[in-house]
Amino acid sequence: MTGPRPADRPSRGRQRASHSIEAVLTAAVALLDEAGVPALTLRALAARLGTGVGSIYWYVSGKDELLDRAVDHALGGVLTAVEGQKDSGDPIDDLRVMAVTLFDAIVDRPWLAANFMQNISVQGNSLRLYEELGQQTLRLDLTPRQRFHAVSAVVSVVVGSAADLGQEPPQEVLDGLVTQQEFLGRYAEAWRALDAEEYPFVHDIVDEFDGHEDKEQFLAALELTLAGLRLQAGA
Repeated sequence: MTGPRPADRPSRGRQRASHSIEAVLTAAVALLDEAGVPALTLRALAARLGTGVGSIYWYVSGKDELLDRAVDHALGGVLTAVEGQKDSGDPIDDLRVMAVTLFDAIVDRPWLAANFMQNISVQGNSLRLYEELGQQTLRLDLTPRQRFHAVSAVVSVVVGSAADLGQEPPQEVLDGLVTQQEFLGRYAEAWRALDAEEYPFVHDIVDEFDGHEDKEQFLAALELTLAGLRLQAGA
């Protein structure tokens, strides 16, 4: 699902579109996946499609709207998966599955995490996802404020974790000189060398940090959030 076209007819001077909106947005998402928001220019998109820049204006007014529509397009599949989820009978369990589905979709797309719900007047799918998450809290004994805070907390854990984990790895990891685990191991060794009396917490958790899985951290944060929600709702 995407937002409405800016107009049914192009303004004078626009080049008639030679591609479908689906093709335009698919190509835009591909550019974003390859090199992030800086790579998404109308000229680069036109070159990818083998057309003129003027034809892109048939669909969008400029780069800002193009980015909004690309985010909406990328979230369409996530919304379909969430809407097709079966009711387990436990709203918190259902909320967990929805949150993990959203996380999995955006963890490798930092550009998507950074623009999630940034412009909800255009990005219909992000608002629909927010609504789907929120509807699970309507099944719990909560006040409107508690529901608002609960969904805000879940979205923050999902999007914040995805944005953090989706950051570009260090150059030596990209170059294949060391693995991600070896890179983290260097920090672990440095932590072990710290004074245990000055850094008792770091010494206590360093073995857990060494070789940890990033998604496991996200799941733990999500579980803490949902556990608090369950207590609050008396579920």
